[in-house]
Amino acid sequence: MKPDEIRKLEAYLRKKFELENIKVKARPRKDDSAEVYIGEEFIGVIYRDDEDDDDLSWNFQMAILEFDLEEA
Repeated sequence: MKPDEIRKLEAYLRKKFELENIKVKARPRKDDSAEVYIGEEFIGVIYRDDEDDDDLSWNFQMAILEFDLEEA
């Protein structure tokens, strides 16, 4: 993803989740996705979906492990 696109996604997620410490970072050797962090903790990946030329979208994927729920 382009740097401008990453900045826009980061701003959107910060506003949507009301978390200023969300970061979106480019992935090494990948141009169709970016990594999402809260602080220094990796939480998921955003994938760019441009298969349909008229309908660009992004999909956020986050895995939640059973271990994570036990700590909640």
